[in-house]
Amino acid sequence: MSGYVADPARLGETRLSDGRWLGWAEWGPKDGVPVLLCPGAATSRWLGFGADVVEQQGVRLVSVDRPGLGASTPHPGRTFADFAGDIRQLLALRGLGRVPVVGGSQGAPFALACATAGIASALAVVSGADEIAAPEFAAALPAELRGLVERTAADPAGAEEFFAGFTAEAMWNMVMDRSPDCDLAVYREPRFADAYRRALDEAFAGGAAAGYARDTVLAMGRWPFRLSEITVPVDIWYGERDTGHSPDNGAFLATRIPGAERRLVPDAGGSLLWTHADAVLASLLRRAGVAGVAGVTSGETA
Repeated sequence: MSGYVADPARLGETRLSDGRWLGWAEWGPKDGVPVLLCPGAATSRWLGFGADVVEQQGVRLVSVDRPGLGASTPHPGRTFADFAGDIRQLLALRGLGRVPVVGGSQGAPFALACATAGIASALAVVSGADEIAAPEFAAALPAELRGLVERTAADPAGAEEFFAGFTAEAMWNMVMDRSPDCDLAVYREPRFADAYRRALDEAFAGGAAAGYARDTVLAMGRWPFRLSEITVPVDIWYGERDTGHSPDNGAFLATRIPGAERRLVPDAGGSLLWTHADAVLASLLRRAGVAGVAGVTSGETA
């Protein structure tokens, strides 16, 4: 086992009230402190983080497939509020209560939606996809990305159709082509690469139109929730060499969330979720006010 990833300890699906299923995976002790992971773009529940950390910190890491990805039933036309409602129901059905939440890459706005909905007890945004449609970023975006943002704003349905043409292989190649060497050292590590490719294959099993395309339109558009209304502690983590997730490595984002603490890691890129799992989880548990030791029951996080 590498220190970055491991196969899930537990896999399952939970049926929601409307008959849809949400797939999930868990790592760490079953009686540990539950921490919810909103994973990155087009990755299924199989790609966790902190393989050598969750047991030590007593964390029960729970990753959830967003609708249309992996084992979760598609939900056409869904919104951020719909996703937060799904997670609220999942946490209630599984007896997890309010939990600390981690949002990585494209999972960040979905995690922020959970925070604004009152589901999270604390939040860590790690190499998070920023709100690039915010007017403050217009001049900072590369021409190709700015064009996609404008296209999404003008024609969301057309943009979703465009993103529906993506594949697992295209996503893999895009990440490999655009990542700095410090990230490639993680992504190309054999066990990580196998886990990442498996997660992509599973996420795209129903086609990009089932989930990834909708995720991307939501993340790339204006976010409908108010960051200023978040009342729980928030950590914002970026590597200073990360050029793919935020035009300013979260500086503007941090000013929009009351009390948010921004942590800029020198000589690091966008793979912080795996290279700095220990620090991310330790700070998240501290900020949530829960003890990271095995034996804490799920109900005690509420």
